[in-house]
Amino acid sequence: MIEFRNVSKSYTTGQEAVHNASFNIEKGEFAFLVGSSGSGKSTLIKLILKEEEPTSGNIIINGKDITFLKPSRIPYLRRSMGIVFQDFRLLPDKTVYDNVAFAMHVVRATPKHIRRQVPMVLAQVGLGDKAKVYPNELSGGEQQRVALARAIVNNPSMLIADEPTGNLDPNTAWDIMGILNDINLRGTTVVVATHAKEIVDQMKKRVIRIDKGNIVRDEKGGYDSEV
Repeated sequence: MIEFRNVSKSYTTGQEAVHNASFNIEKGEFAFLVGSSGSGKSTLIKLILKEEEPTSGNIIINGKDITFLKPSRIPYLRRSMGIVFQDFRLLPDKTVYDNVAFAMHVVRATPKHIRRQVPMVLAQVGLGDKAKVYPNELSGGEQQRVALARAIVNNPSMLIADEPTGNLDPNTAWDIMGILNDINLRGTTVVVATHAKEIVDQMKKRVIRIDKGNIVRDEKGGYDSEV
């Protein structure tokens, strides 16, 4: 599903953000990417999303080597991914319904499919009664739920979440993680980059820890555990 083979990423400044990283996230897995600020985990996310190019090594997504993917093919790659960010990135002048529907318009879904799919996905994230509301009328947690709905409305094979609870209070953060877990249980591969130690400790999922660009741990357990 997502495979890194000896991937390194260096910038023109000489900084090596990722060094010789190798891991394989299988279809249907739930994995946390953890590490301190500047450790390299955001670069890993950008490499998966093809926002950054590796300096060396190979990246395989859904069985295809995307290392040398033509720029014109990148939008099609991203259609297989749902993407959620810390800052929600909603369209302020569109309703909740239209924010989610927009992702379906991009892939040229039929109006009939949009009318059927959007309410179903809003109900899945607990916002079935918020379709006509605008983002500025929602709490932070509700805005992140809209972002999640938008990310999964096209049934992506994987969901990539970069600090999805970073702007949320603890209780709301747990609500969001519960939704991510439910999405995973439906078969979607989920990768979450996070600083949220308590969440990682309690969820007991796979943890890939990066430190100074190096993968230093890859196993199930808590944020810091060695078991």
